[in-house]
Amino acid sequence: MFPSARIPTHRTQNWQVRKPGARGRAGMVASQVGAAAEAGVLMLDAGGTAADAAVATAFALAAVEPWNSGLGGIGFAQVAAPNGGGPAETIDFGPVAPAALDPAAFPLTGRTKRDLFAWPEVEGDRNIHGPLSFVIPSAVAGYALLHERHGRLPLRDVLAPAVALAKRGLPADWYTTLKVAFSAAVLRLYPESARVYLPNGLPPIPPYQGTPGFFPLGNLAATLERLAEAGPRDFYEGEVAASIAQDVREAGGLLSAADLAGCRARTLPAVEVPWAGGRRLMLANGLTAAPTLRRVLEGMEGAASGPEPDAEWYARFARAMRAAYAERLAGLGDAEPRAAESCTTHLTACDRDGMMVAVTTTLLSSMGSRVVLPRSGVLMNNGVMWFDPTPGAPNGMAPGKRPLTNTCPVIALGADGRPEIAAGASGGRRIMAAVAQMLSFVAEFGMDPEAAAHHPRVDVSGPDGVTADDRLPAAVLDRLRADGPVELVEHGVMPLNFACPNMIQRTPGGEVVGVSDAMSPWSAAVAQG
Repeated sequence: MFPSARIPTHRTQNWQVRKPGARGRAGMVASQVGAAAEAGVLMLDAGGTAADAAVATAFALAAVEPWNSGLGGIGFAQVAAPNGGGPAETIDFGPVAPAALDPAAFPLTGRTKRDLFAWPEVEGDRNIHGPLSFVIPSAVAGYALLHERHGRLPLRDVLAPAVALAKRGLPADWYTTLKVAFSAAVLRLYPESARVYLPNGLPPIPPYQGTPGFFPLGNLAATLERLAEAGPRDFYEGEVAASIAQDVREAGGLLSAADLAGCRARTLPAVEVPWAGGRRLMLANGLTAAPTLRRVLEGMEGAASGPEPDAEWYARFARAMRAAYAERLAGLGDAEPRAAESCTTHLTACDRDGMMVAVTTTLLSSMGSRVVLPRSGVLMNNGVMWFDPTPGAPNGMAPGKRPLTNTCPVIALGADGRPEIAAGASGGRRIMAAVAQMLSFVAEFGMDPEAAAHHPRVDVSGPDGVTADDRLPAAVLDRLRADGPVELVEHGVMPLNFACPNMIQRTPGGEVVGVSDAMSPWSAAVAQG
């Protein structure tokens, strides 16, 4: 037996992981799934724009990363035209509550929910999973508007890779086993979800040897094929819409055919913020993390010096993050989703002309509501969880209301006005810290994006405390501890202690460099050509 003081520390991942970046001189796509990024590059090869590539990637992710996003989700996109050709804009397809959302349908137990949020627990967790947890699924509308305004190829062609991937099925490898197992206890409560994801009552597992196979995601392939033929509005006013409304009605949900028919994405001007080296950051408009990121950037102005961040930089960053979150949450209490179970996806794209697109899209929780609609194969979001269930709360439930989200897609314009960097991340409240640090590492410390993706980070997801990568130098950790409590964690696949960022940068010499999240096993940046 080891003496108690000498019990060795357990490491979940006792290895050094390197994620390859991508380089080229034309277009590029970075995604949390390499196959989806390749779908986007196919659009670039066919003469499409970065918007075509982003939309193709987003639809493909519905088939190959269903736990993070899909047709049943929501999101935000940033678009910057090449060569300073017009103002950057936000495509807002964020969450909107159904017209029938009634706080009285979510009675409180009198206990506090500790596993996800420090807020009141709802009976049966009906705001977290199941048919009452759906907000209006606006992802298809958002992708369609992005394509309509900035795409060049026929939408049918843009959807073709997603249809093909859905017909092939989801890879049944170890990562799928892990992600499905994480939600299995709730997936089993809903018949179609259990049929698709829990064959024989258990998550699908890969073969002990050999090559993993694939399995279909219910009727998703047929729905994608229908949208390619009939157009995206069919999701809201056609055959697909009718099937969604019928399934929701039979399940006892609040989402109606009228909610679907009224769903529209909207275009907003990007929020412009002056930044390092004469650059301008184009932040997402709407109810996103952008105002809080702006406060952090103001607090960090002039802090960067030397080849990489030092102990004082990390300490100042942690203070800036805590102050920004204290302001963000002052009117909300703790009524904003933390990162504990928030699963989202982010993708970035650029084309040879210089257009850049950054898209963050989500189901909110991993597997969203955990409800697969049987007629369409659509896995629905659980966006009602974004609302505080406390009656009368600032971020409380109301029909047609938009809740505050953590999304943070960003595009940086260079001093010449041309798009230079597109970035974003998934990971709930952890998103903003990851995006801010990646931007600083690359633009202020001059790191290559690949080096930045592997550099240790900290996370501050509220007004108190710091989570720190245990690879950080002792001097950094000691300096952080001087200001308050620090939790040391591994940066690994699971537990998911940090957000998952990706980034594309166009250098002054015209080279395009991209990288995806170092710890996401399927992620990749793929260069055109």
